[in-house]
Amino acid sequence: MDDEQGTRIEDVIAPVVRQHGLTLVDVEWRGDRRRGILRVFVDKAGGVGIDDCGRLSREIGDLLDAEGVIDHAYDLEVSSPGLDRQLRKDREFQWALGKPVRCWLTGGAEHHGRLTEVAPERLVLDRDGERVELPREIVTKAQLDASVPWPRA
Repeated sequence: MDDEQGTRIEDVIAPVVRQHGLTLVDVEWRGDRRRGILRVFVDKAGGVGIDDCGRLSREIGDLLDAEGVIDHAYDLEVSSPGLDRQLRKDREFQWALGKPVRCWLTGGAEHHGRLTEVAPERLVLDRDGERVELPREIVTKAQLDASVPWPRA
């Protein structure tokens, strides 16, 4: 799936996700042209349940088929982003604001703390009251820190 098709999929499903009271966290494509897997990650205050995923899966699956956005066979998976979800896109970092994260930098250094700011040039963490600024160009991986309890928002 190229960026244009990914954007088209997001544009088609985002209104339905919002109608269900959910937030679209990420859309991911795995596989090849013969049969792929479209994964849609959603969240909501209090967490996402299996019933939420089932209802949304049926509705957006029908919508994607009707819109003809994907022109070959695929399986659709709708789920929660998980407690240790990797953060890649700006939307995911915005979603993670206020939550504990772990970030790895070029050279292997690891930082953790509550994500307090997301900017194109930096991420800012609060580590026990200390402000830690991480230049985005040297952050090699970032994910939610499942070892620290956090309120679902």
